[in-house]
Amino acid sequence: MRWGNVQMAKSKKTKGTVGVIGLGIMGSSFARNLVKAGWRVVGYDLSAARRKEAQAEGVEIAVSPADVAAQAPTVLTSLPKPQALLDVARDIAAAKLKGKLIVEMSTFTIADKEKAQKAFAKAGHTMLDTPVSGTGSQARTGDLVFYASGDTATIRKLKPMFGDFGRKVYDVGAFGNGSKMKYVANLLVAINNVASAEAMVLGMKAGLPAQAIFDLISAGAGNSRVFELRAPMMVKGNYDDATMKIDIWDKDMQVIGDYAKKIKVKTPMFDASKPIYLKAMQSGLGAKDTAAVCAVLEKMAKFKRGKAR
Repeated sequence: MRWGNVQMAKSKKTKGTVGVIGLGIMGSSFARNLVKAGWRVVGYDLSAARRKEAQAEGVEIAVSPADVAAQAPTVLTSLPKPQALLDVARDIAAAKLKGKLIVEMSTFTIADKEKAQKAFAKAGHTMLDTPVSGTGSQARTGDLVFYASGDTATIRKLKPMFGDFGRKVYDVGAFGNGSKMKYVANLLVAINNVASAEAMVLGMKAGLPAQAIFDLISAGAGNSRVFELRAPMMVKGNYDDATMKIDIWDKDMQVIGDYAKKIKVKTPMFDASKPIYLKAMQSGLGAKDTAAVCAVLEKMAKFKRGKAR
């Protein structure tokens, strides 16, 4: 049993079939853009609400991760926790299917990804470690960069598919290098996000209009991609349309911090940003976009919007 008109979808000409397991902020955008690009997409998520939303976007809904893999030669996984990845790996491995290509796109420790890789390899499947650089809003528009690591021939084979829901895919070498590159990228994102909020609060408390701060900084040397993406939310002071939730980001921060300690690299600026995200979570902003660190810094600065100095 499946949701949706499977036969109608199958009757359409497509570029092929791809599976997506995990239909959250990122995975749902992967699936939606692949459907738009002409792929038959089979998806699965534990959440009934997410399954329903994906179905409305043209995704065929499977009954389990193994069911996704049974229908698709290539499966993308975008999951919230390492245990979810291991559960998916075990479910697919137990199905005793012919070799599949598994593209793991979450941000986890390399050790957790290696556990999944071993489970997949034992069952005859090939897994790539392919984290994504980009926010949820970038995922919606296909403005993503993929750090693919693992089997080079597989990465080359999948490049056309990557091009249909992202901007660029890089082959960064041996399995695990994708995660390492993602840690580097996210370290910068973490710092730049807090720096953007700090600059916005400084300007607003100085009496400058929030929109003017955004317009002038984005046109000058202080601009960054993170500022462009997050400062518009800071201008409005509205963080409900989360493209990366603070509570999920906290998991990413922990992964990066632990890896830096493991290889004995000091990260003073990254470490200085951590308490701001922690204050955001303690303030009940865990489900908000990470741009909500601006609200934390406003409170710390005793600044209230609408009052200029």
